[in-house]
Amino acid sequence: MKSYNKKFVYFICLVSAMGGLLFGYDWVVIGGAKPFYELYFDIADSPTMQGLAMSVALLGCLIGAMVAGMMADRYGRKPLLLISAFIFLSSAYATGAFSVFSWFLAARFLGGIGIGIASGLSPMYIAEVAPTSIRGKLVSLNQLTIVLGILGAQITNWLIAEPIPADFTSADICASWNGQMGWRWMFWGAAFPAAVFLLLACFIPESPRWLAMKGKDSKAWGVLSKIGGDDYAEQELRMVEETAGSKSEGGGLKQLFSRPFRKVLVLGIIVAVFQQWCGTNVIFNYAQEIFQSAGYSLGDVLFNIVVTGVANVIFTFVAIYTVERLGRRALMLFGAGGLAGIYLILGACYFFEVSGFFMVVLVVMAIACYAMSLGPITWVLLAEIFPNRVRAVAMATCTFALWVGSFTLTYTFPLLNNALGSYGTFWIYSAICVAGFIFFFRFLPETKGKSLETLEKDLIK
Repeated sequence: MKSYNKKFVYFICLVSAMGGLLFGYDWVVIGGAKPFYELYFDIADSPTMQGLAMSVALLGCLIGAMVAGMMADRYGRKPLLLISAFIFLSSAYATGAFSVFSWFLAARFLGGIGIGIASGLSPMYIAEVAPTSIRGKLVSLNQLTIVLGILGAQITNWLIAEPIPADFTSADICASWNGQMGWRWMFWGAAFPAAVFLLLACFIPESPRWLAMKGKDSKAWGVLSKIGGDDYAEQELRMVEETAGSKSEGGGLKQLFSRPFRKVLVLGIIVAVFQQWCGTNVIFNYAQEIFQSAGYSLGDVLFNIVVTGVANVIFTFVAIYTVERLGRRALMLFGAGGLAGIYLILGACYFFEVSGFFMVVLVVMAIACYAMSLGPITWVLLAEIFPNRVRAVAMATCTFALWVGSFTLTYTFPLLNNALGSYGTFWIYSAICVAGFIFFFRFLPETKGKSLETLEKDLIK
């Protein structure tokens, strides 16, 4: 389709993608607050409590991802976007407000539920409203907002934290503005975009494909005609009805795990888990340790972390402008192959104790490679490959698998780093990327330029 209502389409897609912005901010902000809230809550010498504070949001992510599919199928996509916005707003305020550690954990857990809902729902909603010719570009906007949220959190942490004199003790830091209020404002920073998201989400329509699947054809036609005109609405509704006509008995997980859908479900789960197991996200979660092991001081580390965030944003724009030109498959192959080579060199540098600027260059190259390929394209593929009638529960299942992959990656990195050293850890990630490249080369189809209903006919056989 060459003609569509650009203002309307971009508005509803950008509003939905604000879920990604808050996902990115909430996911990374805790890293900058970590040195201060640990002293405030007196857990600096308790690895168990430190690990719980860092990972409790992941448990919320898993629950949010699980419930999002069922609720989105039953109640629609828009109500779940509103719920996630409200959760983000509540969690942002509560995390910074509480002075009791158990309540702090509860607020982080709540924020994780919001991340779990938004991480799968936002790209799915965009895929269901976007015209075929620009669907990849628009779904990639969700990843752009995620990395903008990450960068926003990194810059916010950097600006809020006051300089710490070299002779300050832990008690001095705890008693300082950073230790008493600074970490609170880092979390409160998410409340402002969350409030905007909650307000604007009231003005976006329900997904026309969900409306059509629920038999609300007149409402679906109204949304589709506003996107592309009457002819476009009739054509899209006809294709939805054709695929809905093959609907078998049952639904939800039972239907998703039935024989026609198993192959594409396995593909989606592998793509989702590989996005995490490729290893790039440990650079964000453990940037301090990675840069310090490369010979940088804490002050330089904070600046280097912002540099990685800027690279993440810049190269996500590259993905947006190449996803419809090069296609999804080519970018996934580029990402897996490129990271395999970069990690191989990075591991060799750690092995030979290379330090300094060249290590920063390698880390930024890894972030850039990931940002223009595996980061955004994974969400594009997951939003495209599943049929209308199981898309919500399939996205929820794959998002759940992705967060399990994220948890295992985050949990095992310090263990691998301790047992094998930084060089051995990154060589393992290189081997995983080689395996991913081989899998994508053999089994990953190209989805560029095909409607969601055409993809269903091609992939579900």
